[in-house]
Amino acid sequence: MSKPKNKFVDIGNARFEDQEAVMEDIIAAGHCPFCKENLEKYHTPAIIKETEHWILTTNKWPYKNTRVHLLAILKTHVEHLYDLPPAAGAELVQIFGWAEQEYKALGGAFAMRFGDTDYSAGTIAHLHAQFIVPDIKAEGYEPTRFKIGKNPRDF
Repeated sequence: MSKPKNKFVDIGNARFEDQEAVMEDIIAAGHCPFCKENLEKYHTPAIIKETEHWILTTNKWPYKNTRVHLLAILKTHVEHLYDLPPAAGAELVQIFGWAEQEYKALGGAFAMRFGDTDYSAGTIAHLHAQFIVPDIKAEGYEPTRFKIGKNPRDF
């Protein structure tokens, strides 16, 4: 059964019940939760760092088995990589380089979903990147998984 989706959010890709509740409010309001004027309404974690193009914060709903899960949210509303200013791309690498040192990350990944959330499996249609460091020393650790693409039965 398909869950609500609008131009900005896709509840069908949510992983937590409280995340779905927030997304229902966003759909009712009809605006993008990652655009700067709306960010504080829906994203409660503090801003860690802000640059010309990006806002760096922790993920309110981190992936399982992570020690660090940050979001770099583009300050302007962009949904596709081809609309990303080259300077913003370079700045993203610098921010994540800073995060690697700041969080003493021995390894990890960064990922960015773009475009149609049916294909990207993203929840928010606003370009943002994730900096993810697994917690491999935690008891019961299992590898962290990053989903791409919605299951066709969810359409």
